[in-house]
Amino acid sequence: QLQASGGGLVQAGGSLRLSCAASGFTFDDYVIGWFRQAPGKQREGVSCITKSDGSTYYADSVKGRFTISADNDKNTVYLQMNSLKPEDTAEYYCAADPGLYGKSWLGRLLHAYWGQGTQVTVSS
Repeated sequence: QLQASGGGLVQAGGSLRLSCAASGFTFDDYVIGWFRQAPGKQREGVSCITKSDGSTYYADSVKGRFTISADNDKNTVYLQMNSLKPEDTAEYYCAADPGLYGKSWLGRLLHAYWGQGTQVTVSS
């Protein structure tokens, strides 16, 4: 089970940190990441991290602004979002899959585990 949190309302240029806590399984040998869904827009894979080697991948739209990281002790993955833009407004979901995917994970539509969404709203 995955539990996402940390969303909120922020002004453009601001920052938020999302958290994704896992229970019932450990992140070892998994890819964990975030995707977002805005009303009327296609779902977009945002970022993911491969636990086994720490590799990280980002969508071009967030590269240089978002940073994904993992806390092994807490079995939690974080998404630090800086320089937020109104177009980042969306419901954000975390998800996880066993195995190795690389950046192709960002394009996956089905996941072994996913949590409830957390809303991020960026005002202009």
